[in-house]
Amino acid sequence: MKRFLLLITLSCLATPLFAEEFTPLFNGKDLTGWDGDPALWKVEDGVIIGTCTGPESPEHNSFLIWRDDTLKDFELRATVRVIGDNNSGIQYRSRPLPEFGKWAITGYQCDIHPAIQHTGMTYEEKGRGIFGLNGTNVLLDPEGERWKISEHEPVKADTSEWTEYTIIARGNHLIHQVNGETTSELFDYHEEGRALEGLLAIQLHRGNANRVEIKDIQVKALTDEKVLPFELPEGAEKIERPKTRNPQGTGPATPKKG
Repeated sequence: MKRFLLLITLSCLATPLFAEEFTPLFNGKDLTGWDGDPALWKVEDGVIIGTCTGPESPEHNSFLIWRDDTLKDFELRATVRVIGDNNSGIQYRSRPLPEFGKWAITGYQCDIHPAIQHTGMTYEEKGRGIFGLNGTNVLLDPEGERWKISEHEPVKADTSEWTEYTIIARGNHLIHQVNGETTSELFDYHEEGRALEGLLAIQLHRGNANRVEIKDIQVKALTDEKVLPFELPEGAEKIERPKTRNPQGTGPATPKKG
């Protein structure tokens, strides 16, 4: 238990690394290195913009995918905002889902959601669902069962304003931060379901009309990281998979026509 508490404490207190140690993934001019539906994504005035015009377009969640490389262990920082009552997310260690379309993927996501309980939560798109809501640190055991290992005050942020999101992936230990404060951590011991490497992408969420904007995204590779062996800390509480009343934004979801 002491080792888990120490890991969580250190990550909560961790300060971002110096910007010059990161590699920018967006050149500020065009979508070089990225792959997305050209009808949905563009660059304007030094900002990447993805636009959902309503429940008919896009039909499914669509992603702007970084194709130059895959990510394993890393620290990533991105400055993002979402205009409209909907959400977005930063996908990582993800893989393609061609049955849902050319720009569909599944994998871990740092949620960019206006409902506070979902802001920066640990989640898996089209997979195992929500792990830990904002303010909850969670462990997945080897069978995929969820255990709450600690709680803290949820981090408040206005996702319609420019907000910095940080993802730190070290082996099977994942940390999400919003404006430098830790929102949720995940220790993933579920070998059958987890991923230790994969694609990076930005989500454009279908449904309510919205616009996701990214003006900075940069990454630093981490080396010599270890996959932690399973250990259930004293005081861990088994929990069910969290559910949501906010599938898109804070208000009702707009249905498709017909």
